[in-house]
Amino acid sequence: MSPKDANGQGTYTASTAAGKHAFRSSMGGYAAGIAKGVAPKARLAVYKVCWKSSGCFDFDILAAFDAAVNDGVDVISISVGGGDGISTSYHLDPIAIGAYGAASPEVFVSSSTGNDGPNLMSVTNLAHWLVTVRAGTIDRNFSADVILSDGRRLNRVSLYSDEQLKRKDVSIGLS
Repeated sequence: MSPKDANGQGTYTASTAAGKHAFRSSMGGYAAGIAKGVAPKARLAVYKVCWKSSGCFDFDILAAFDAAVNDGVDVISISVGGGDGISTSYHLDPIAIGAYGAASPEVFVSSSTGNDGPNLMSVTNLAHWLVTVRAGTIDRNFSADVILSDGRRLNRVSLYSDEQLKRKDVSIGLS
């Protein structure tokens, strides 16, 4: 099986941790500025635990924790969690078990909250021996106006940056 990142999640989390400075960065022309990881000079050890066609197996997650500790890492940041938004009992949860075995004064363990929510019971990776983090918001708004046929203007959000769209009347239900 390929060690290549199948959906970009591993590349994204690695660049968040240790991405080099990108001085002319933007997202489709929006939010121009400097992008960089938290620790651009850090060295990374990356362990693949999820597979495109079959998901994430407990034994791969546990093996990655063991390999990281054996490799002498200082920080383990695992961005795997939840798919269904239901927390598992610690004794059945490979992330809780692996983090418990790895956490020590020498190894800091952080994990994602999962990708569900925001709603009740949507946070996963709750073991108190690891730090659970969630993506935040940004300090920008990518506003776009929609002008309705009756003249009302709705301020919404869009990342569309090409030329202005031609006028087209569309029937939609607004709530």
